[in-house]
Amino acid sequence: MNDFIEKNDEYFMSLAIEEAKKAAEIGEVPVGAIVVCDGEVISGAFNTRETGKNALHHAEIKAIDKACNTLHGWRLHKCDLYVTLEPCPMCAGAIVNARIKRVIYGASDTKAGAFGTVFNMNDIPLNHKPEISSGVCKEECAKLLSDFFAELRKRR
Repeated sequence: MNDFIEKNDEYFMSLAIEEAKKAAEIGEVPVGAIVVCDGEVISGAFNTRETGKNALHHAEIKAIDKACNTLHGWRLHKCDLYVTLEPCPMCAGAIVNARIKRVIYGASDTKAGAFGTVFNMNDIPLNHKPEISSGVCKEECAKLLSDFFAELRKRR
């Protein structure tokens, strides 16, 4: 039996999706993120804005914070960030400031997407521009969100 698992973008996004499911389980918008360095998961997180009552508790911010603590530094220039939803402007700013090498996201965010949908942070002349890969596991990521909001509307 072969225990080898190919660690590609879809594999790491599946881990971010598992984080997003944790958010949904506690009534949070299902967004999950993981930080990967040299092919190894460094941190994972999910949205807790409602339960934490904190505007900063986006999955990306929390995952970046944990990665900085794990790696004992703020420069994450060797790291990739996998997130189920396109980062918002706040998270895009944190990504640039942390020097994340690559951002891989699933679903586009038509209301606040800051890496190509509403605007593109990489079009602004900042000192760092992460490589962006969009649409990885897009359908599954989008379904998590649409199912969550459909259920929320039913309850109201």
